[in-house]
Amino acid sequence: MAVTVRDIARIAGVSVSTVSRALSSPGMVNAATRARVQETARKLGYAPNLNARNLTSGRSGAIGLVVPDLENPFFGSMAKGVQARARAAGYAVFIADTEEDVSVEGEIIRGLSRQVDGVIVCSARGTDASIQQLSQEMPLVLVNRRVPDVSSITFDHAASFQSVMGHLVALGHHRIAYAGGPQTSWSNSQRVQAFAASGQEFPELDLVELGNFQPVFTGGVHAGDLAIASGATAVIAFNDLVAVGLMDRLKQRGLSVPGDISIAGFDNVPISMLVRPTLTTVDFPRVQMGRTSVDALLEALRGTPRTTEGNEIPFELVVRESTGVAKPRSAASPSSTTASALGG
Repeated sequence: MAVTVRDIARIAGVSVSTVSRALSSPGMVNAATRARVQETARKLGYAPNLNARNLTSGRSGAIGLVVPDLENPFFGSMAKGVQARARAAGYAVFIADTEEDVSVEGEIIRGLSRQVDGVIVCSARGTDASIQQLSQEMPLVLVNRRVPDVSSITFDHAASFQSVMGHLVALGHHRIAYAGGPQTSWSNSQRVQAFAASGQEFPELDLVELGNFQPVFTGGVHAGDLAIASGATAVIAFNDLVAVGLMDRLKQRGLSVPGDISIAGFDNVPISMLVRPTLTTVDFPRVQMGRTSVDALLEALRGTPRTTEGNEIPFELVVRESTGVAKPRSAASPSSTTASALGG
């Protein structure tokens, strides 16, 4: 005999309506009760009758997730969080990859919206106006991007960048470079602004922007030669993949990390602990972000969307081996002439 919500309610010691909310709208139930209901449902092998629910509600019983690059472990981890929370709420997840192509992003989101009840868009590359238009056409939640009047879940990129800068300044670094991500990336724009603001907070610093790079290993390799030529004693990379590419190129050029140049990244993806030296990075709890984005989308489907305020996931600076005390500038810089030519 099939397990029903009444069976779950009886064993979990809650009402039938609480079971229904815990499984379909988990954000409406306190964490302890939600966990007890979901665990009871799992143990009993409960499977919701999606066809009956969908015929009654007129909904598909599925949500969409749009990401710029599934090969990037940042988005893979976030997708796991989305999948887990959606499954607990009785929703299937359709995932689409835009391959970092802003020209097809809107088309992909609209195409996916015909098959799902709402869409979670991670690190959208489109303009604010295009995102706002999409949010008028469908229930939509942004992840890792903030746009006025659109429900969003983000990290505090400015504060996280400042935490890295403060760490490097404490280690005695004065000439610090930033290897940026794609120009269309909102998180990159936030970090560029934070980098510039650091010059006002620490007027003794000599800051160098190396440019924009693809958020992958090869982007870091490209940035490596520019980092060496800049004379910087420390480089902050857009993400961990760029940071690892940087470290590899520095090794090829005969420089040591952190002996000659300190390197830091963002995201705390698994490779940051596998490279040698291990990478100093900012930990963004991506699985938690994925779960929270599903809660926000379910709230939007109920007609109570979150605002853009107060939805930032906490971060943590993880200090590892790739950052160390700065060497004297004369020892770390290839030549003052080269550094000057690059804006020093």
